[in-house]
Amino acid sequence: MGIQLGMPSIGSPSTAGGSAASASAGCATGSDEADAAGSPSLGSATNGSAAAAGIRAADGLLDRYGRRASDMRLSLTDKCNLRCTYCMPAEGLDWLAKDKVLSGAEIIRLVRIGVDVLGVRELRLTGGEPLVRADLVDIVAGIRANHPDLPISLTTNGLGLDKKAQPLKDAGLTRINVSLDSLHPDTFAQLTRRPFLSRVLAGVEEAARVGLGLIKINAVLMRGINDVESPELLEWALSHGFELRFIEQMPLDADHGWTRDGMITAAEIRGRLERDFILTPDPRQRDGAPAERWEVRRRSAPDTVAGIVGIIASVTEPFCADCRRTRITAEGKVRSCLFSHEETDLLDLLRSPDADDALVAARWQDAMWGKPKAHGMDHTGLGDADYVQPDRTMSAIGG
Repeated sequence: MGIQLGMPSIGSPSTAGGSAASASAGCATGSDEADAAGSPSLGSATNGSAAAAGIRAADGLLDRYGRRASDMRLSLTDKCNLRCTYCMPAEGLDWLAKDKVLSGAEIIRLVRIGVDVLGVRELRLTGGEPLVRADLVDIVAGIRANHPDLPISLTTNGLGLDKKAQPLKDAGLTRINVSLDSLHPDTFAQLTRRPFLSRVLAGVEEAARVGLGLIKINAVLMRGINDVESPELLEWALSHGFELRFIEQMPLDADHGWTRDGMITAAEIRGRLERDFILTPDPRQRDGAPAERWEVRRRSAPDTVAGIVGIIASVTEPFCADCRRTRITAEGKVRSCLFSHEETDLLDLLRSPDADDALVAARWQDAMWGKPKAHGMDHTGLGDADYVQPDRTMSAIGG
């Protein structure tokens, strides 16, 4: 199903001459007239920079549709040691040269600017595969030293986690998400093109042993390959106290083989799970989270909540109207939307002796001010005739 893209009220930004204030008021109502006309919700204030629209640093990462990004996704590397079919080609990609990738000090500085200047309230470190960075623990420790209360999570494929879980916890990592699409060695190898299931499971087990927060498991279902495993994956997660997240396959694969008809939808996922489980909506507010959460009860024990399952339905049930994410690629480029075709470079400023934090913050704000309405376009529609898949894959973008 679709959603209305009327944006939530966030209060008026500080303005020059009042233009952004009046535009923001219109945005708060989710004006159908503006949407029908194809005009951005903040009218003429969308042309030019955030500063020209009266947006100050204190207004944070505001966009022209009234959304304010507070969830930072920062990619530490484009490299990965798996070759998942829905993400990368079998031969891999042309990796970035080391000097093109954000250094540890640059990463720590960017996070500081995001948190102290622009209102970032949550950080997720992504990749590629962040565990391949030799300085990962130092990066986490450096961020934690600056921000004692910041939630810091890590998305990983789990390879090497058995050796890094304790050092990461000691450095201040809050919690971890592990990508795991199958519990069967042959299917895992088919999906990832690597026979490493036992190593991933060892990493998950060690993360649980050291107490790395609530462990979330991310799974992408592929039709005819692992889609029949969804109830088994959920039962495994429940029995271990993990929180499973099913993610609809998105058109971000290197081979550009994605089709709308070929993917497993959120509705299908729920239908498969409900054969063995009772799903009821989680009473907690979604609060901008990408996953819609469901309380899970086994049919054999219908009065007992066994855990929570989430479904991220970016394609069929998009949540663009309440998107609060800002993404930074491994080479320091702001990607305002996962499906954007445009990026804004911050690395040159970070490496310029004349560029202070305020200048970096201003360019970051400009990038987010131009965020598209949905799916890199002015409407939702992954798989629509006018949708054009970005050149970069998920591994190169960072989740």
